[in-house]
Parts: sequence; structure tokens; C-alpha cells
Amino acid sequence: MSSSRLNMIVRSFSSSPVTQQLVKADAFKAISTKINLNPATANLLALLAENGRLGLLNQVINAFKLIMAANRGEVVCEVITSKPLDAESKTKLESALKLFLTKGQTLLLTTKVDSSIIGGMVVSIGDKYIDMSIASKVKKYSDIISTAA
Repeated sequence: MSSSRLNMIVRSFSSSPVTQQLVKADAFKAISTKINLNPATANLLALLAENGRLGLLNQVINAFKLIMAANRGEVVCEVITSKPLDAESKTKLESALKLFLTKGQTLLLTTKVDSSIIGGMVVSIGDKYIDMSIASKVKKYSDIISTAA
């Protein structure tokens, strides 16, 4: 069985409202034993199942990824622009963003495109968030005008 098929089956099983929470927990315990999962991972899956929180599994995984990245000295950075960045612009942006890092840290840059920001960019680096988009400036000035009227 392919991993994508198995993933689909597990996702379907875990999100089914028909299957009782304790049955799901027992199933995850059995699967964890069968495939030799780390005991902490097995306990986490069983706990999420018992408490009806399997829907939060992706959020738990993403939070763990962030914690592990921080542990390795990696700083997650996301840049949203209205148009795709060319190679030269991306290189210049990476150089500028590296100035925010301390010694021993590395940058994990992802870029996204969202035409609704009109222009400029939105940068999220570590715990910092900088909105330099045209859309936010338009909203700010529109709010000022509407309150003054």
C-alpha cells in the first residue's frame, strides 16, 4: 500500500465522527506498537484521539517543526509579495534578512505570492511581523479619511 493511500485512510479514520474516541485511541496504540513508533509519539497520538483532538494533529506537527528549527538555530521567514520575485531580488532580500540573524542562526526563507496586497511585501521573520504592503497603507489612509469625515 502506498504511503499516500495509507495517509488518506488514517486521515479518514481519525476524522470520522462515527468511530468512538477510545476506539481511535486503541487503534493508534496498536498501530504505534506495530510500526515501532517512539513511545512519546505513540502517547501523543493516543492522547489526541482520546480527547477528540486528532483534527489538531497538523497544528501540533507544525508547532513541533518550528520548535525543532529553533533548536537547530534556523529562523523561519516567510515573505509575501504581489508578484513572484526574480532571482536577483530574492538574493538581495535574503542578504537583507540575514542582518536580523545572530551568529549561528540560518535563514529558512519561503516566498508566497498574494496579488491582493497590490504591491510591496509582508515579512514574517521569527517573532517579527512587518507589513509593507500597499493594501495595508490604502486601508490605513481610508480609515483616517473615514474617521475625519
